[in-house]
Amino acid sequence: MRNNTTRALAVVAALSMIATACGNGDDAADSEPDDPDTTDVETDDDGDDDGDDGDDESAADGDLSFIYITPNPIGVNQFLELGQIGTEAAAADLGGTARTFESTDLNSRRANIEAAVDDAPDVIVLTTFEFTELAEEFATANPDQDFILIDACPENVPDNLHCGVFREYESAYLIGVMAGALSDAGEIGSVVALDIPFLRRFSDGFRMGAESVNDAVTDRQVFIGGDNPFSDPARAKEQALALAAQGVDHMLAAGSGSNGGVFEAAEEEGFFAYGVDVNQCPDAPGVVVDNVLKRVDVVAESLIRGVLDGTAENVNSFGLAEEGVGVVALLDDVDDSSCVIAEHPDVIEQVREAHDAIVDGSLELADPMLAG
Repeated sequence: MRNNTTRALAVVAALSMIATACGNGDDAADSEPDDPDTTDVETDDDGDDDGDDGDDESAADGDLSFIYITPNPIGVNQFLELGQIGTEAAAADLGGTARTFESTDLNSRRANIEAAVDDAPDVIVLTTFEFTELAEEFATANPDQDFILIDACPENVPDNLHCGVFREYESAYLIGVMAGALSDAGEIGSVVALDIPFLRRFSDGFRMGAESVNDAVTDRQVFIGGDNPFSDPARAKEQALALAAQGVDHMLAAGSGSNGGVFEAAEEEGFFAYGVDVNQCPDAPGVVVDNVLKRVDVVAESLIRGVLDGTAENVNSFGLAEEGVGVVALLDDVDDSSCVIAEHPDVIEQVREAHDAIVDGSLELADPMLAG
């Protein structure tokens, strides 16, 4: 898998300038902020939040310190919140401190990294493609400062930058197993933001999983396109309705901020949908079966530990075996998830079997991004 990650890195770097599956939405105008837009959260080893006064006390007393920087305000963005949770968990477990700097635009991202570098924490954690160029720039200029970048990576990775990327197709395969087992029509489909190799990891992984259960299943894939493919629910809804008209009764929504349009169509037409990145079942209870989860919290905590003990590589791939991706069906709280899959324990067992086979290597999946 390490070789596959290396081969794919140039593709990931190029795609990171286009879009990401996490769906942060459109940026605010890139105007120069008066000051870095930061929100500081300090977590002591007892788990209490004390608020940061700007002094780098951890540097003085030898405690570990970590700074997590977001590309946009966290708000209700679960993907960005998971990065904060993972960073704070690492701090709590290691007896250190964690602070979060929330950005609003390109200039505040730069200002926040500059402020973090000045504070000289043990690790600076960044998430999503919006930090790809800045991560390379600042890591190169500050070789003694360790950086982590999650869900993106530049083509040329400095020695002190450690990227965490996901094998999304593994969990997409698992939700495909669900669709293949649950589809009455034997018709599945995907509404995808763009027709690019990276996003084929979702749609082709979904297809492969369904075909493993029902080799007669028919798969249809459509692409949102347009000016805002990751944030155009109206266009996504049109595409979903078109697939539903062709008989598709289980549909993957891989359009990030566009996914709400697919869920709305599902509620209107009575088909089932699948989300991505985080648990989107509460967005449309009774309609969303499960999700391709990206465990940003797991990756953040794992990479922080790896950087500190010297085991983190420059490019680190996280799949089912590393618990970096997953599905709600296999979580302990699936019954409280609002996901339709909770009503199908027999299918959950099929999913568990496929999961275990992928983890132990008896089932090897080809990476759709590297196909052809």
